[in-house]
Amino acid sequence: MKTVEKRYDPVLIFGKDHCPYTEAAVEDFARRGIAAQYINVKTDPAELERMLGFSGGKRRVPVIVEADDKVTIGFGGT
Repeated sequence: MKTVEKRYDPVLIFGKDHCPYTEAAVEDFARRGIAAQYINVKTDPAELERMLGFSGGKRRVPVIVEADDKVTIGFGGT
């Protein structure tokens, strides 16, 4: 049986403090028991550039990166 390597374990959540959508995403992954790493793009310019690479240059947060490069921009209907 072939094993699929997860590239992002835990899930990466790029966002900013006090953003209700970022906070909701972090809380949702925690509630579901899924390990997630929150990365504040307002305090780290290198991580902002990394996020922009995943989001195709879009500056909306959160940007959620899951296994197999699945990227979601926004959370909760945004």
